[in-house]
Amino acid sequence: MRQFRTRILLSSGVLALLGACSTVSSITGSGTAYPVFFEAWSASLDASGHDAIDNAAAYAKSHPGLPVVVSGYAGPDGSAQANVDISRLRAQVVTDELVKDGVAADRISRKAEGAEAFTQNATESRRVTITVGSP
Repeated sequence: MRQFRTRILLSSGVLALLGACSTVSSITGSGTAYPVFFEAWSASLDASGHDAIDNAAAYAKSHPGLPVVVSGYAGPDGSAQANVDISRLRAQVVTDELVKDGVAADRISRKAEGAEAFTQNATESRRVTITVGSP
């Protein structure tokens, strides 16, 4: 029973961490990345998603020479086509918000990556990654 409680607490901690990560950027070799996480089969943005997009837009506007890449992903459940469709929709929703926040549409390229396996929790896969500065 104790192991079960520990696993539940650990799982809850992972979810909380993933939620917090949606407002935190990471600097990679190919640019600065901003993850936006989604619920299963949803393309609706929550408050942390809007925060991540706002932060990405501010960074992109302060670095006008850098390209912006919006990559949508889906969890591994469902058909290949359904996963491509939801990842495309998520990427479009995020792109639309970036444009509303003042990022020029011609700077943004979108990718629908489809399903992606996860390591700890399915939420890892249900995301859009905004990368500012990748080629």
